[in-house]
Amino acid sequence: MPATSSNNAILFINANLVDGNSAEPLKNHQLLIRHGRIDAVSATPIDAADAIVVDLAGKTLMPGLIDCHVHVVASSANLGANALLPDSLVAARASKLMNEMLMRGFTTVRDVGGADYGLKQAQEEGLINGPRLIVCGKALSQTGGHTDYRGRYDQRNVDFYAQKLGTLGRVCNGIDEVRRAVREEIKGGAEFIKVMANGGVSSPSDPIEFLSFSVSELEAIVEEASNAKTYVSAHLYTDEAIRRAVDAGVRSLEHCNLITPETAAHAAAKGAMACPTLVTFEMLKLEGAQYGLQPDSIAKIDDVRLSGLDSLKIMYEAGLPMAYGSDLLGDMHTHQSGEFEIRARVLPTQEVIRSATGIAAQLLRMEGEVGCLSVGASADMIVVDGCPLSDISLLSGQGKHLPLIIRQGEIVKNSGIIAR
Repeated sequence: MPATSSNNAILFINANLVDGNSAEPLKNHQLLIRHGRIDAVSATPIDAADAIVVDLAGKTLMPGLIDCHVHVVASSANLGANALLPDSLVAARASKLMNEMLMRGFTTVRDVGGADYGLKQAQEEGLINGPRLIVCGKALSQTGGHTDYRGRYDQRNVDFYAQKLGTLGRVCNGIDEVRRAVREEIKGGAEFIKVMANGGVSSPSDPIEFLSFSVSELEAIVEEASNAKTYVSAHLYTDEAIRRAVDAGVRSLEHCNLITPETAAHAAAKGAMACPTLVTFEMLKLEGAQYGLQPDSIAKIDDVRLSGLDSLKIMYEAGLPMAYGSDLLGDMHTHQSGEFEIRARVLPTQEVIRSATGIAAQLLRMEGEVGCLSVGASADMIVVDGCPLSDISLLSGQGKHLPLIIRQGEIVKNSGIIAR
């Protein structure tokens, strides 16, 4: 049980603050939480006689982590089979996955296909102990595209699973259909729109290089999202697909494994942001088969996996902001934090941390609310044993090195840091 409610005041002293904006921590600071928000941050003592005082000497205080590419309903790597599961089972499994994400320090996640507004509301009502959930509803796919899991010989009407909680997407074709699909997802509570604009690994009939949707369809999707004052996220691998999506107005570029320096610079100039997900390709290669990934999907993994680290260097050098994403399926969700160590092979450590804090908040359009340790922000934070700027592996695994996790001022994990 939580040690405090969100209404209690907590004063952290002797804290080293890390938010990814500097290569060195801000040492020996104090930070006050009150009514679920950060009330004060100071290098000098804060007067808060009513607060619980917590000494963090030798530990690091960070914003709660943000994962901008998850599928909380994907309890199986066989997404076609996952789509056929009963909604009740899908919801129960999603609750477990979300709780595990929270216990790894992820206090906010963006679901990019599958989760509905009901799961978001359940978390907000306290029925699911998980991270804050940002949802797009069902991702949009063309017939035979990514999230059309019927296979080559399945001629059933695709609408047979369109309303299932366990399916990640819905199929729509032509200008009128895509406009209606966007409007229906927005009506249902979508906070942004996801579109499958390239072939994918997990779907059966779309090679990676396939361009999905016409340019006019992409532009219609972007226009409808813009009319609703939100943005479009797109599943993308190839350079050609990325460039046409950017030119159509897509803001959030998922994966981007095969991007070129020219297109990365073009995307940055257009104000787009990327969300690489390298850990999923590593795990699909190593563990996908044992968790149900089909052979035709396994055959496509190396088409994108082998270019992953190069794509990080290309986007970083082009100045294209990169948010943190994992995109894991089924039991492979346990590797969610592995993206930190993969990125740190080629990127500065503070940049990797910033991808899961400030840059992620920017992608979510939640700057100043999450991903920071600023006065007025939501009190989403983690305490780390040691300093992740010198050892990024402290953020990996299942939260072993995170003795305290706070979500919106509520303590959701407390391993002896605060007296009960």
